[in-house]
Amino acid sequence: MPIAKPVRIALALLASTAGTSAFALPLPADTILTKARIYTVDARRPWAQAVAIKAGRIEAVGSDAEIARLKGPATQVVDLHGRLLLPSFGDVHVHPMFGGLSHTGCSLQDGNTVDDYKRIVAACVAKSPGNGTIYGSGWKDGYFPPNGVPDKAILDAIAPDRPIILKSTGGHTVWVNSKALANAGITKDTRDPRNGKVDRDANGEPVGCLEEEAQGLVDAQVPPTTEKDREDALYFTLHTLNALGITNWQDALVEVAPDGSSPVVDAYRAVQQRGNFTTNATLDLLWANGRGLEQLPTLFATATRADAEGVRVNGIKFLLDGVIPQHTAAMLQPYEGGTDRGDLQVSEAVFKEAVKQVDAHGLQAHVHAIGDRAVHVALDGFEGARAAGFTRSRDMISHMNVIESLDQPRFGKLGVTAIFQPLWASDEPYMRLSIKAIGPVRSRYIYPEQGVLTGGGRIAYGSDWPVASADPLWGIEVALTRTDPEHPELKPLLPGEAVTLAEAVKDYTLEPAWVNRLEHETGSIEVGKSADMVILDKDIFRLAPKQIHTAKVLTTIFKGKPVYGSLD
Repeated sequence: MPIAKPVRIALALLASTAGTSAFALPLPADTILTKARIYTVDARRPWAQAVAIKAGRIEAVGSDAEIARLKGPATQVVDLHGRLLLPSFGDVHVHPMFGGLSHTGCSLQDGNTVDDYKRIVAACVAKSPGNGTIYGSGWKDGYFPPNGVPDKAILDAIAPDRPIILKSTGGHTVWVNSKALANAGITKDTRDPRNGKVDRDANGEPVGCLEEEAQGLVDAQVPPTTEKDREDALYFTLHTLNALGITNWQDALVEVAPDGSSPVVDAYRAVQQRGNFTTNATLDLLWANGRGLEQLPTLFATATRADAEGVRVNGIKFLLDGVIPQHTAAMLQPYEGGTDRGDLQVSEAVFKEAVKQVDAHGLQAHVHAIGDRAVHVALDGFEGARAAGFTRSRDMISHMNVIESLDQPRFGKLGVTAIFQPLWASDEPYMRLSIKAIGPVRSRYIYPEQGVLTGGGRIAYGSDWPVASADPLWGIEVALTRTDPEHPELKPLLPGEAVTLAEAVKDYTLEPAWVNRLEHETGSIEVGKSADMVILDKDIFRLAPKQIHTAKVLTTIFKGKPVYGSLD
């Protein structure tokens, strides 16, 4: 007699009673989601119709008829009417604290033109009378050609007599007015700090932007952030990302003081202890570029303390270089029209030793590397760690705007995960500034996803929110089309580097779970895992690729309960 089609039901449902050959009856499910199109991201059974949830975990996955057997008198049965059900999404490069705070104060996040920024800043000044600093963030470099550097004169025209300090959406630059420069004593004679740059005109006068470590020159004028501000920022981020279907994130930059304290870790602990923390959060502690190897014991101790308090810390974050338009990204060859190649913000020797110690401690090294030289040096560091015997670390590199062709297969060889921001791989204003800065030859190696995959590498997606939208559905579309959804008429950016829909979904679900060491807990719809799922209003597997961004999240489920939308 042929064996029936296998049904993926938890072994507990068929566990034998101790001392007998009898089988226990399956336990009724708390919730059954039925009549759905379920893409499981489980290679053994990619598609199903129904899923049963018990005590927040996935009890069974199968056909409608199979799962109906688990219905009991109190089971909630939800008819999805053929809608698509996916694992909930992950984001392995997000800035929850910066993102939450950037939507408070003088937020420029909703501005899309220079005129928008003028209007927003003027409104902030009007709402805050007096002579205190106007502080905010969220302006986009791409709206200030040719190099992403706005001028102080724009802000001077709005408020010449009080300081204005505005951080870019990427966090690498602050835009200030003349009053803020004067208060900080920044003049033509001010020297650039280590790992920083004061942007200047042809006469050497400061134009109103401070890059990287030079931002610290105006820190004394920035209003302090309170404990409540930080906790409110986390709640804002929770609600924002849950609404996009995200229940697994990696906070890619958590600052730690020299004494090991971290207000951000404290905020996570406080919010988590209140309950209803509706995501799996993993934190990376920031390596301070102004210090050396002596800081590692403190970072390790902070990670241990955080873990003991229920705040997961998996990694150490290194900022190895800056960004391309402002020429602070480290390139193998000079930028177009000059001799400047950008600089590394950590010496190669120190970085290589630090990676070995991080891997030896059982943590992950997470590297910000945008220029091709920074990517190359990061891979060299990981190669040294592998040679020293540290082969099981889940190290990663984020951004990688440019990866030289010979370095692309090294991701697979070294077991390094490439964390791409898929939305950036399109013809959009910031990318145009980058292409102009590096020229046509190196622009052939922008976000080479297929190059990494072909070499056996692993990819996981992170949005870098609030630098870009955190919406995974927009990201999935760009990963397939290499085209900006807002400008579908434009030609795709290196279309040969596009990935398949199945790959893009995996890179937003199971791969983020793997990076965060949670692949046995979440990331796919499999028996025994947490019931973390998302219901969409449209089936992205049946949409044209350039229509995927039109799909919306109806319901986000975390540990079996809706945290956005409902199951009613």
